[in-house]
Amino acid sequence: MKWQQVRELFPDQFVLFSILDYNVLDDQKIITEVAPIRAIPQQEANKAFFNAEPGSIVYHTSNENCVIHLRKDPLMRVRRQS
Repeated sequence: MKWQQVRELFPDQFVLFSILDYNVLDDQKIITEVAPIRAIPQQEANKAFFNAEPGSIVYHTSNENCVIHLRKDPLMRVRRQS
């Protein structure tokens, strides 16, 4: 199912879905095809996000495109100044 179809079925909601197809452009993973699993109540979205299985994600349908920003070096630490 295309992201736009998911947005129409679940307007203004968090949705748990499996990623079926995507494109990588620079540091972005653009999700093109998904399989919705279920809508997630807003108060449970954070917990569902961190407990999602690999290949699944929780995302809000108010976003026009489904884009995941990739980190080039996820273990890099930022030095903070006092």
